[in-house]
Amino acid sequence: MNYLNIFVDLVIGYFALFIAVKFLGKTQINQITPFDFISALVLGDLVGNAIFDRHVGPWKIIFAIVVWALLIFFTEIATQKSRTLRLLFEGKASIIIEKGKINWKEMKKNRLDIDQLKQLLRSKDVFSLREVEYAIFENNGGISVLRKPESEYHTLQDFKTKGEEKVIPLTIISDGDILYKNLKEAGLNEEWLYKELLANGVSGPKEICYAEWQPGKSIYFQQY
Repeated sequence: MNYLNIFVDLVIGYFALFIAVKFLGKTQINQITPFDFISALVLGDLVGNAIFDRHVGPWKIIFAIVVWALLIFFTEIATQKSRTLRLLFEGKASIIIEKGKINWKEMKKNRLDIDQLKQLLRSKDVFSLREVEYAIFENNGGISVLRKPESEYHTLQDFKTKGEEKVIPLTIISDGDILYKNLKEAGLNEEWLYKELLANGVSGPKEICYAEWQPGKSIYFQQY
């Protein structure tokens, strides 16, 4: 295969993909689901493999793109008209925090661990689990968060007061294990931690999936 053929195939593949994306609509990018992501990868791979195959001409590239784009298009139409098919292809959003409590059944179902949950919450400017009333894990892998009323944003002018210094909470227990480095950084020790847990009816850290500490606030934890 000479350079001219590669150039022609690239140009044809480029414009064919451009037309296919325009045809499929913006939801392919803005509301991408795992199925959409795989479909996009396959579509790009069809073009990539075809370009360097000397037995594949421009018309075969266009044919492959058109057929795959039509399959995706009719799948989108079907999921819009049928809730059953929509759940099959797109999945269902999961409530992973409900009334301030982590739903571990849904966490395991979506293969999420506590560190991934904290990362998703930070993407929504939430640095403490104690602020969350509801959290919904969306089909596209994002998260929607409803804060507790007392944690909602307010301007300092609303209260006409000076704002207090913001401090990121320190995780002191994760998945039943004590994080001694963070405990030391907080100026605390293991004896204090066990005392706090016993005061809240918990015998030990193995019963705790997550615990955090902030200056001036009581220990916050979630049990399994």
